[in-house]
Amino acid sequence: MPAKILIVDDEAGIRNLISAYLRKEGYEIYEAVDGPGAVKSAHAFKPDIIILDIMLPGMDGLEALNQIRRESEPYVILLTAKTEETDKIVGLSVGADDYVTKPFSPRELVARVKAVLRRLSAGNVASQVLITHHLRLDSVSRMAWLDDTLLELTLIEFNLLEVLMKHHGQAMTREQLLENVWGQDYFGETRVVDVHIGHVRQKLNGRFISAVRGIGYRLVDRME
Repeated sequence: MPAKILIVDDEAGIRNLISAYLRKEGYEIYEAVDGPGAVKSAHAFKPDIIILDIMLPGMDGLEALNQIRRESEPYVILLTAKTEETDKIVGLSVGADDYVTKPFSPRELVARVKAVLRRLSAGNVASQVLITHHLRLDSVSRMAWLDDTLLELTLIEFNLLEVLMKHHGQAMTREQLLENVWGQDYFGETRVVDVHIGHVRQKLNGRFISAVRGIGYRLVDRME
């Protein structure tokens, strides 16, 4: 069954360009032109991936994303003409998994989509339960617990925690985390790792993920 991808942009030229490239890969494509349409389409079609513009009529992309996240967890790639760091951080903070800045290469976007779908497919067949002193993670059910409390993690947050638990005690560079979580075809910035690690840390009450200066992060049993 082909993957379902929702493209949300008020510019017909951009929608048509992205759709043409993705349809060549055999994906099932849906389109929306504004924020309310994005929310309705996400609810109706249950896409695997949403490519979402920030600047939309009716409701901006960030608010649409916030509403979508209330009922589903598709992988979301923000598409924006804005280049300021704060816009990227805000987008990631409200639930986006990645971002692409206009103007962009359609081939690069397709490569990112393929990498995401490979990760999703691999996640469906992997079978492993990881346990540390206070954390337990089941890669089949895609559930994780802090002691006896179920953690509410997004796809990216779950995958980051899984990689860190598999390498418990080892320092992982941002580049290694990008490759393991976003895939080898990822062309974005390492800053995206810091933002999502920050989200995971918050959900772990600031415990267990230690920053390794000049390198990246590692999972520890207790913070020093």
